[in-house]
Amino acid sequence: MSFLLIGDLSQSTLDPAGHGAAQIADLFLWMLGGGVLIWLIVVGLAVYSVVVPGGHRPRLTKTLVIGGGAVFPTLVLTSLLCYALAMLPELHRPPPEASLTIDVSGVRWWWRVGYRTGENQRVETANEIRLPVDQPVEFKLTSEDVIHSFWIPALGGKVDMIPGRETRLKLHPNRVGTFRGVCAEYCGTAHAQMAFDVLVMSQADFEQWLRSQKRDASEPSGRAATAGRELFHRKGCGACHTIRGTDAGGRVGPDLTHFDSRLSLGAAIKPNDADNLRRWISRTHDVKPGVQMPAFERLNQDELDSIVAYLEQLN
Repeated sequence: MSFLLIGDLSQSTLDPAGHGAAQIADLFLWMLGGGVLIWLIVVGLAVYSVVVPGGHRPRLTKTLVIGGGAVFPTLVLTSLLCYALAMLPELHRPPPEASLTIDVSGVRWWWRVGYRTGENQRVETANEIRLPVDQPVEFKLTSEDVIHSFWIPALGGKVDMIPGRETRLKLHPNRVGTFRGVCAEYCGTAHAQMAFDVLVMSQADFEQWLRSQKRDASEPSGRAATAGRELFHRKGCGACHTIRGTDAGGRVGPDLTHFDSRLSLGAAIKPNDADNLRRWISRTHDVKPGVQMPAFERLNQDELDSIVAYLEQLN
């Protein structure tokens, strides 16, 4: 449980921004205190055995060794175990029916995110999760390939994502801010580059964002963006990516309908700007080794600029 700061994305279990994370931080402090007490007792016994002159009385020695070396640690560790186990039902209990439900699938090496917005309705995004503050949220987690592990350290605990099985996690953010989530289970080549951004927003801002996500992609404006849309389809990008409102309906890669509204690309490894997007498209495997997206190295500069112009209008 360490503190890590990547850019301005807090990834700390000891700086909680959610009810679950606060409970886990409290557990860590109690475990630290219990460990320190056990250490003091054991070291004290060792010092006593060395520095006290003369022979030791057998009855006193037995009492100290059994009491301080066995009974006390057992009581402390048992108490800590009971305290930790008592947390589990609350951390995993589904929130009320009216709460937000988010589906997250782990894919090597990115995240498919779906918001359930009504009966049989769903809005999909990728590598970014936005949450309303002070509202409990239920995550339904699965994997499309290997075992991943979903973890937002500042908001709560981690849960494995297992192919063919749905696991659940409840989070209740209580502070507005931008945080970082990661895959906490080694899953292959780009495991260390499988992260995501988490934005906790006011209820009004969240509802406005969700309404915008429900819309189809906007029509490109300008010659470059229009040419970029044609190139996007001609080069076969729509076979892997979905852009709602167009013929692109691929399910292999992330949904790009509102791509430019996201903070980062490549599963939170680079800021989402034009220069990084050009490198991502043309030299994909230099940016993220192991990624399954092919690199479009044969695009000339004008073609590359046109596709980037189109993607930057998907907001």
